[in-house]
Amino acid sequence: MSTDHEMSTDHEQPLADEPVIPPITSSEVVYEGAVWDIRKETFDLPEASGLVRDLMAHTGAVGIAVVDEHQRILLAQQYRHPVRARLWEVPAGLLDIPGEDPLDAAKRELAEEADLTAAHWDVLSDSCLTPGGSSETMRLYLARGLSSVTEADRHERGEEEAGFRFAWVGMDEALEAVADGRITNAIAQLAIFQVDRVLRAEAAGAPVKRRAVDAPRRLVDGRPDFGRGATVETTDSATAETTGTGDGISPSTQTGAGED
Repeated sequence: MSTDHEMSTDHEQPLADEPVIPPITSSEVVYEGAVWDIRKETFDLPEASGLVRDLMAHTGAVGIAVVDEHQRILLAQQYRHPVRARLWEVPAGLLDIPGEDPLDAAKRELAEEADLTAAHWDVLSDSCLTPGGSSETMRLYLARGLSSVTEADRHERGEEEAGFRFAWVGMDEALEAVADGRITNAIAQLAIFQVDRVLRAEAAGAPVKRRAVDAPRRLVDGRPDFGRGATVETTDSATAETTGTGDGISPSTQTGAGED
C-alpha cells in the first residue's frame, strides 16, 4: 500500500529547515549553570497554543574533522562524566568567547586540543545536536594541510583534557567502529561520515560539495540570539531575562548579564 499521499508534502524549493520565531509569552531562567542555563518558555504555534518547554540555553559550538596527508582522521579520547565513559571524539569546543568568529574558535580549539594548525579549511555541515531540549548548534569544519604547534606555544591542557589520548584512524576502520557501536559520540560519527563522503568523491574525481568558511549558518546568523545570555523578547513584556540572580532561580522577565 502506498503512503505517498498521506505522508508526503510537495515542495518546490530545495529541502531545508525553516527558521521560525513563534510568539513567546514568557521566558525565564530557572537554573544558571557554569557553562549553560536552563530556561522555561511558554509559546504559541498555529497548531497548538500555551506550550511550555524547558530548554538548555547554549552558547553553540564548533567541531573539527582533521585529516592528514594519509587520508586519516584524528580522534581524541576524552572522559565524559554524564555517560561515565571515555569517548572517541574529534576536536571541538564552545563558542563561549563573545564576538569570536566560529572559524577563529575552531582554529583556537585545534591548537589547544591537538597542538595543530591547518592551512586549508572548509565547512562540512551545520547541526542542531539535540533540538528537542537544547538551543545548541554546531558548525563542523574540515581541516587539512596540517602543521604542529611549537613546544613553546602549546596550550597546557587541564581537567579532563589532561587525559587526552590521540589516534590517527583510517576511514574504513572509523566507519566500522561507528557501525559496530564502538564510537558513539554524535559529532565524531558525523565527522567520519562527512570526511568519508569527501574523500570518496575526491578519489573518484567527482565534484565535492563543500561550503566556504564564511558561509552563513542558516539557524544562527542574521537571527535573534536565543542562546545562553541572550535577551528573549516576549509578547507580555518589552524586556526579558538573560540570566538568573545567582541563586539558580530567576523571576520571569528579569534582565541580567550572562556569564561565559
